[in-house]
Amino acid sequence: MTLLANRFNQNVHKIGTSAIRDFDQAVSIIEGVIKLTLGEPDFNTPDHVKEAGIQAIKNNRTTYAPTPGLPDLLQAASQFMQDKYDLNYATDEVIATIGATEALSTALQTILNPGDKVLVPNPMFSLYESMILVNGGEPVHINTASNDFILTPEMIEAALAEHGESIKAIILNYPTNPTGVMWTAEDAQKIAEVLKGKPIFVISDEIYSELVFEQPHVSIASYLREQTFVINGVSKSHSMTGWRLGLLFAPREMMNEAVKVHQNMVTCATTISQVAATEALVNGADDAIPMREEYIKRRDYIYDAMTALGFKIVKPNGAFYIFAEIPSDLEQDSFKFCLDLAKSNAVAFIPGNAFGIGGENFVRLSYAASMDNIEKAMDRLKQFIDNQRQIND
Repeated sequence: MTLLANRFNQNVHKIGTSAIRDFDQAVSIIEGVIKLTLGEPDFNTPDHVKEAGIQAIKNNRTTYAPTPGLPDLLQAASQFMQDKYDLNYATDEVIATIGATEALSTALQTILNPGDKVLVPNPMFSLYESMILVNGGEPVHINTASNDFILTPEMIEAALAEHGESIKAIILNYPTNPTGVMWTAEDAQKIAEVLKGKPIFVISDEIYSELVFEQPHVSIASYLREQTFVINGVSKSHSMTGWRLGLLFAPREMMNEAVKVHQNMVTCATTISQVAATEALVNGADDAIPMREEYIKRRDYIYDAMTALGFKIVKPNGAFYIFAEIPSDLEQDSFKFCLDLAKSNAVAFIPGNAFGIGGENFVRLSYAASMDNIEKAMDRLKQFIDNQRQIND
């Protein structure tokens, strides 16, 4: 191996494995552990969607699909975005991708040249940084913790003033992983005003768009369509994470370039999954509503329980995460806090430092878990906190 040690893509050396999955795997060996770690719905894929997939196999829908996607799916995706979010995309402005992850990768590969900088509001989903680096770009982090995790125009303007024309793109994510925070239409419009007319791409990760609680989902593409890649899919809205079906939307000029990257990377998304996703979008457009109602109950239960223990939480209004600031009288190293909690009381959260600057002193927990497990986890967390405070006293 020494012969090849220095022959790898040097950008790969800049990234590591997922801190989220690494920690999840590390605590999985703890007997009886309750894991509130991964962002995966605990609901089953709706029966009518599963049946569509089964029928696709029986009907021998097992050959390649067209590179952009099956025509029926592209039409369904276009109609879904129109009906739900008043966004207009023609069928040649949509690509079916292998999950939202490939949609993100396709967008970044389409636009990045070596040394290009990408603005990334923090805390962030760690994959953003990794994908920027592996594609030769440079992430520029913007810490939003001081503003309850809402990005402001002033934050963007400051970054642009510092980095100038080297900024190629910005990644936005609302509702946000890991905070669950959602912006308002006014917030989105103000951000759009700062970026409009500048040679800056916008990559908007909206995979949680159907899991918004107290207000409608707002897309930056409503105000800045001509510069924006929109990422969506059925993983979270229809509990289809394993089907690996994402969607990438963009104006035709941008999509003409992106489809070439997509084709050379994967050829096409899985035909069977595309058939199932078509069923999900056409006949299951509101399948997320009962899930959303259950998530709200879980969110409120955890919020109340953790707030009573002294955690500071910006109450999330989307996705299925709580991002909680560790009480000041307890261990502030988020990794150590989470590891101690897992080992002593068999409850697993994700350390906040896995989500970039602004994440230290925080923990993220996913409430995509049964209420029974959530109640047990909160009981165990209280026991852990009470014990730690007794030790500290």
